[in-house]
Amino acid sequence: MPLANFRFYAELNDFLPPERRFQEFAHGFLDVATVKDRIESFGVPHTEVDLILVNGQSVDFAYRVQDGDRISVYPVFEAFDIAGLTRLRPEPLRDTRFVLDVHLGRLAAYLRMLGFDTLYQNHCADERLAEISRHERRILLTRDVGLLKRGSVTHGYYLRATQPRQQLAEVVGRFDLGRMAKPFSRCLRCNTLLEQADKDQVRHQLPAQIALLHDEFLRCPDCGRAYWKGGHFRRMRQWIDASIHAPAVAR
Repeated sequence: MPLANFRFYAELNDFLPPERRFQEFAHGFLDVATVKDRIESFGVPHTEVDLILVNGQSVDFAYRVQDGDRISVYPVFEAFDIAGLTRLRPEPLRDTRFVLDVHLGRLAAYLRMLGFDTLYQNHCADERLAEISRHERRILLTRDVGLLKRGSVTHGYYLRATQPRQQLAEVVGRFDLGRMAKPFSRCLRCNTLLEQADKDQVRHQLPAQIALLHDEFLRCPDCGRAYWKGGHFRRMRQWIDASIHAPAVAR
């Protein structure tokens, strides 16, 4: 039986069973398949992979695995320049535009709070999510490995954390978002960029006490929702600053 040896690096090991993590292992096969298919057969979504070396040479996803191949699979590089090697997608994965699956509504609000363009609908089929990700060049965030294995998805990330605040810290660290954040610049409800508004423009939306105490307001030009720096603003600001400067998730 033909055999190929695989080794997965760094956080890609999250998808492997314990006995295959952080070590080389042999894989026997009868059919000829692409390296992309082999990688995903182990449970690793192709969107998590940024570099594949076969016998020391970089290859793309279309490479067909041969008997005796030694295959090393690497995640997205944060610190190393691999521009001279075969990249597996036409643009860097670390874009700042997102689309989230239906289970991540709270995370969507948090990303919008930090100012990132984040599409979210609580009813959206997997096929539609994949289509949006591809055509609008958005990073697809999900906890569904199967969704990331769709061939049409080129930019995606599997969230390890299950709690929304931990997920936010994970995404900020994973995509180095801290330096790009523009907190309180986007509508939490509909994702539109906010605009400055005079008190008279939003007075009909304000509680009487708020109208007396505040003079600075933001308004969504799409849904019309008004925002101001209420008593919760300082607490939110402190939490956002902590999220932006949180260390990257250890692997």
